[in-house]
Order: sequence, then C-alpha cells, then structure tokens
Amino acid sequence: MTHMCDRVTGAVLWANLHLLFWLSLFPLGTSWMGDSHVAPLPTATYGFIQMMAGVAYYILETTLIKAQGPHSQLKEALGSDFKGKISVVFYAVAIAVAWKQPWIAAAIYVGVAAMWLVPDRRIENRIAHV
Repeated sequence: MTHMCDRVTGAVLWANLHLLFWLSLFPLGTSWMGDSHVAPLPTATYGFIQMMAGVAYYILETTLIKAQGPHSQLKEALGSDFKGKISVVFYAVAIAVAWKQPWIAAAIYVGVAAMWLVPDRRIENRIAHV
C-alpha cells in the first residue's frame, strides 16, 4: 500500500508502526490460545489482537488515502473494503462469544482466515490499468 503513496508522511509511518505492533502480537496470542486448549481468556485475547490488527490496517489504509489526496488511486482500488470491515465485526462477535463458547469463537477466527485465503487483487488490478 505504501508503494502507491507518492509522499510518505509522519502519519503514514505511525499508522504503519501501529499495524506492525499488533501483528507482532500474533505469535503470543496464537501460542497462548493453543497452550490453554482454547480457554476463554486466551481465546478472547487472540480475537482482540486480530481485531486491533484489522482496525490498525483500516487506519493505515485511511491515512494513505488521505496522503494521496482527493483523487486517490488507492481509494478507487479498494472501493468500500467490505471484506476488511466485516472481518473486524466478526472478530468483535467472536470476542464476545469466546467467554461462553470459546470453540465457536475459534471457528469464527478460522472462518475469517478462510475468507482471506482468496487473494485480494483490487490494488494489483488498479495498478495494471494505470
């Protein structure tokens, strides 16, 4: 995404660091949830890490679009980013579910991951047409 931005601002750098922070917690959350055999607290924490990474991605996306200006190619390429937004909603639901049914929450996490297995070619397609 940063490749499409002509100028890298401080806000873009901070947004990128914010995303990288949450991504750095994935191994911790995954390990804790696995070691606890999908207990409620680790499962909810895992979902929180995933959700915050999704929020951080949205912030980075928005910051890059703002840096590109009102006719952002990235904005045109991403469109509504429904898949990105619905992922955060699913994570929030799974966090709530994790306290009563952690295995269902884990299934929701798997479902979101499966949704992203299909590569997202919106940006690549937009660059090819420029």
